[in-house]
Amino acid sequence: MPSAPSPLLQISRIYAEDAALALPRGQEIVGAWPDAEIVPVASHWQIPEVHGDEANVRRWVRIKTEALVLGVKKSVATRLNGRSADFIAPSTANGCAMACAYCYVPRRKGYSNPVTVFANIEAISRHLARHISRQGPKTEPNQCDPEAWVYDIGENSDCSVDALISDNVRDLTDLFRMSPTAKASFATKYVNRNLLDWDPAGRTRIRFSLMPHETAKVTDIRTSPIAERIAAIDDFVAAGYEVHLNFSPVILTPTWIADWTALLREVNETIGERAKAQLACEIIMLTHNDRLHEVNLGWHPRGEDLLWTPAIQEPKVSQNGAVNVRYRHPYKADAVATLRELIARELPSCRVRYAF
Repeated sequence: MPSAPSPLLQISRIYAEDAALALPRGQEIVGAWPDAEIVPVASHWQIPEVHGDEANVRRWVRIKTEALVLGVKKSVATRLNGRSADFIAPSTANGCAMACAYCYVPRRKGYSNPVTVFANIEAISRHLARHISRQGPKTEPNQCDPEAWVYDIGENSDCSVDALISDNVRDLTDLFRMSPTAKASFATKYVNRNLLDWDPAGRTRIRFSLMPHETAKVTDIRTSPIAERIAAIDDFVAAGYEVHLNFSPVILTPTWIADWTALLREVNETIGERAKAQLACEIIMLTHNDRLHEVNLGWHPRGEDLLWTPAIQEPKVSQNGAVNVRYRHPYKADAVATLRELIARELPSCRVRYAF
């Protein structure tokens, strides 16, 4: 089992469903923190202690650091995607130990949003193996990949952090290594060098999320510094990963063009030719949320100075009824076009695979 470094995770309480404790993976996780208090819960979604004061970030960070939730994934299903990946795989975890100011996931779990690990990894792996087998070979290339079916395995968590807690992510990496028609994929803001020993054989795509340094210092809370993420690219390529970049979210600050120019130039000057030969990226413009904006004002108003800019944003009601804001069209379209031009000029080896 992996061991978590301080200070990102110092687990002292494990909220656990009985069904998860009965499974081998649940027992392994509990064994990794023998001094942690085990708190029985009926459902991994219904834990009043992890909600608390939405505006008190000190409480959030304490919960993220000290609390772990252990559950069983009830609905094991794969969904169509077609944007970043062909399919969204069933989650093996949700939540995060990091605290990015723009993250949409915390609203579902009291904003403190500690990591929940699902112990029924064997059922999830069996489902995925059957799903991959049913697809057969990919016969037509698309923006996800020219040859392989791509499965996003980290939709609601950061797999690099999840791998500090359990072997779930490694089990999926092993599964895809033996799947010549499919690839795993996940975006990350955390450099976990333990993954370098996994031998993914090119069947796992890691998408390192990047943004300009100064913007990240304000919005990417508790994450690996941008320079550390860039420095890791060559090492992960050498270890057998496909490494792409995730320019997400693109936040249009007053100096964004100069800042992105400098960032792209830094990437181009830092990474080697082997990494450049396989490089591609996604561009995802910022989408924010009115409720998250109000919460953030209570603890991190400096972040909202960058994220909440009504003069260039417009409302968008999502399918679940939440009121989101996004950059106005054609302002957004112009920004995407400008960033594409910057990439072509400053990082010409990088193919833009997807922009939204």
